[in-house]
Amino acid sequence: MDRETRLKRLQFRAWHRGTREADFLIGGFFDRYAEDWSEPEMDWFESLLSEDDVDVMAWAIGTLPVPAAFDGPQMDAMQQLDYIDATK
Repeated sequence: MDRETRLKRLQFRAWHRGTREADFLIGGFFDRYAEDWSEPEMDWFESLLSEDDVDVMAWAIGTLPVPAAFDGPQMDAMQQLDYIDATK
């Protein structure tokens, strides 16, 4: 799959999580950072999308420890929460 198609697929999945809160957190993160992602970073995000939203949100806000598979610079960026547009 080419990069553009993959990013569109990831964007759809990021913004259609099932709850508004998860959409803002995961979709907002995608919108802020995806344009500059490398293949391994896209792989990381794709794996993250397979996790339960409740867990992803807890890792992002720091109420649960981040599993080793998701720990690192991308999760550090997600934990900043400065990409969420609450005006939508």
